[in-house]
Amino acid sequence: MTKRERLDLPLLLPDVPNEADSCVVRLLTDLRGTDGISEAHVVGASGAAPPQLCVHYDPGTTSITRIRDAARRAGASLTSRYGHLVWDVTGINDQRRARTVAEHLCTLNGIIEANATASGTVRAEFDRERIDELEILGALTLVGVGRRSTIIAAPPRRHPRTAAAKAQAGSRHGDHIHEQHGRAHEHAGEHSHGGPFGANTELIFALISGGLLAAGFILSRTGAVAEIVPTGLYLGAYLFGGFYTLREAIDSLKLRRFEIDTLMLVAAAGAAALGAFAEGALLLFLFSLGHALEHYAMGRAKRAIEALAKLAPQTAVVRRGHSTEEVPVEALAVGDIVLVKPNERLPADGFVVEGASSVNQAPVTGESVPVEKRPVDDAAAAAAAPDQVGSESRVFAGTINGAGALALRVTRLSSESTLAKVVQMVSEAETQKSPTQRLTDRFERIFVPAVLGLVVLLLFAWVVVDEPFRDSFYRAMAVLVAASPCALAIATPSAVLSGVARAARGGVLIKGGAALEDLGALGAIAFDKTGTLTEGRPRVTDVVPAEGSTEEELLRMAVAVEARSDHPLASAIVRDGGQRLRSPTAVASSVRSVIGRGVEASVEGETVHIGRDELFSEVAGPGLPPAVKAAADRLRARGRTIMIVRRGSHYLGTIGLMDTPRANARLTTLQLRGLGIDRMIMLSGDNQRVAQAVAGTVGIQEAWGDLMPEDKVDAIKKLKAQAKVAMVGDGVNDAPAMANATVGISMGAAGSDVALETADVALMADDLAKLPFAVGLSRQARGIIRQNVFVSLGVVAVLLPATILGLGIGPAVLAHEGSTLVVVFNALRLLAFREPYGEAKHAIENPPARPVRAS
Repeated sequence: MTKRERLDLPLLLPDVPNEADSCVVRLLTDLRGTDGISEAHVVGASGAAPPQLCVHYDPGTTSITRIRDAARRAGASLTSRYGHLVWDVTGINDQRRARTVAEHLCTLNGIIEANATASGTVRAEFDRERIDELEILGALTLVGVGRRSTIIAAPPRRHPRTAAAKAQAGSRHGDHIHEQHGRAHEHAGEHSHGGPFGANTELIFALISGGLLAAGFILSRTGAVAEIVPTGLYLGAYLFGGFYTLREAIDSLKLRRFEIDTLMLVAAAGAAALGAFAEGALLLFLFSLGHALEHYAMGRAKRAIEALAKLAPQTAVVRRGHSTEEVPVEALAVGDIVLVKPNERLPADGFVVEGASSVNQAPVTGESVPVEKRPVDDAAAAAAAPDQVGSESRVFAGTINGAGALALRVTRLSSESTLAKVVQMVSEAETQKSPTQRLTDRFERIFVPAVLGLVVLLLFAWVVVDEPFRDSFYRAMAVLVAASPCALAIATPSAVLSGVARAARGGVLIKGGAALEDLGALGAIAFDKTGTLTEGRPRVTDVVPAEGSTEEELLRMAVAVEARSDHPLASAIVRDGGQRLRSPTAVASSVRSVIGRGVEASVEGETVHIGRDELFSEVAGPGLPPAVKAAADRLRARGRTIMIVRRGSHYLGTIGLMDTPRANARLTTLQLRGLGIDRMIMLSGDNQRVAQAVAGTVGIQEAWGDLMPEDKVDAIKKLKAQAKVAMVGDGVNDAPAMANATVGISMGAAGSDVALETADVALMADDLAKLPFAVGLSRQARGIIRQNVFVSLGVVAVLLPATILGLGIGPAVLAHEGSTLVVVFNALRLLAFREPYGEAKHAIENPPARPVRAS
């Protein structure tokens, strides 16, 4: 099935003059490279209607959320017309009810897509012109679901229908509204599995049901009391065992759905009609006990995520003039100076202005070793550009201070901190269905009606088989119990929830079931070179003046021009070249970047070009002299990145730079190979020989050099046609390539909003060693999902013929509920997953003898 969705183009790309703009072409290209999208095109303006982006997609493969993320990676802003919310709610405690609630939302006019999880999270994409948040909340209340707190909501659109809802909105950031965590108002009539005994009421009711069942069974065997007494005890077991099941069934019937709860009640009622009160009571007791234990187990995984939100302290000590005061973290403003004592948790994102200490960043980035922090050199400059502050001074809310006292300058509100975003994104990730879950949902939609049809046929078996109606009816009820796919419904969501929670605890953000499964099925990984496999801090290693020039003149021109650029290579030339200069630095003007080639500027009245060889074949002026080209080739052969400098028509010489490979890059590639990733490719804009030299150093056999940004996209598409491929980069310059990969993986996401939001998988720390952990966890999660599906379907396959041939209701429900608990507790094993560091370190000194292959 293919769905179509249209988005207003002027709202999506507000600065684009018309649909022929190159930004629209890039957006369409990137969207067409996304799995599940069959076509993306622009419908031209018609009358008063603006041009629209029309996306054709398969909801069984992808979702509107992934389409939205792909658009963001392509550089498109989100239209405020289309709302996006994620709510933490009460009244959802199992996957069957979650699916019922989601399908109820999908029936509302204006809801584009909705999902819910067994852990109590609801996500919805909606058209603000047709429905608003208050109407969605009202629809949830009708089915007994109440909101606890808003985790994420899209930016409000100034529209009369939603004016009242906007009064409670929080601060705007990007394309979301982030409200404060904590308890919002709750709603009357909300459906919850609490009660007179609190959160344990369902379990206590189940145990009471079991006690009454046992008492009735014992009394019926002794014969010491009248038959009415055991029957009364069995009816009491019905009442307590079926209380929550009846509530679920009523809600399902209101939506004209026959869920598993309804089927169980029908089977229990049928047993009572036959006078088999004991078996009916046993069915409801085991079913309610299984539900209660399932809720407990899923709650354990949910608590692992909720623990993230509790990492940040509730209050902070703020310096105001010459005094200090303690305020709630929600009251902190950007620019406040916060004081942190030794061994306390940091209350906000910011940078250090006073003091020095080591900070344990494991709660946010997963780093096992505390990071030394020191004050910034220039607080005013750091405040003006907080995203440019180095890791040695930047700090995050929820991390733990060491032995020294610190003074921090706040750079983000508490609702916009890195920790808050991680909690929000993890909560949203819970609702993202994996391919296996989409498949099992489709299977259930066919299987359950087929079972009901089989049960109806079995009710009339007495017409064909010589047996009383009572026996046919009993067999039909047993089949109804045996064929209910409870375990299948929870098999995938439980594993996804546990896997996402464990990853977040380890400093890796995996955005949903699709990313989790795809990451576990990778056949290849492509790495960007600069800042991924290398430190991203290049240094000047060689300065080779041309004939008729001097090192001083060469560096003076290079430093003047590169001082106007924020490229890592430019920073290295300014830093290292400036230290070698003896004369004052010149001043450059009219700086113009030549994408992927170099830069052009005016210095002291002359035009200066700096860049790769290719630049000088594209700009006016004399070509490369043989001596300069020979010098550049010699440097490239030694693994250097080269920058050639020309002033006017005179070549000044060549500068060689080298970016140091990360210390753990080789160990990382060895661990990935041990996990079954045999093909790894390095993509680089550097010369092919430089790329090969760096790749060989870090243990990668394939190096593709001389790639422009669009070439990297083509490279990913080529690799993707052969196998599932991940693209690892920084999430900024690599965003188009990451969008076209099966899985986009960004590094250092804790320090970059763009890296955090554009990838399918975000490594919070700027640490390549987290990649094997993420891949290993995903491979185990994928294996557990397969095991769960096999167990759940296997039990149904065995029980179905067994009940047809005479297996009773009691053994059937015991096996049925047992399989549900098996798949849930099997999924919880992911919470104990350990990082794979089994590769022998001596292999670093003994690399494989395979040669590096060029593209």
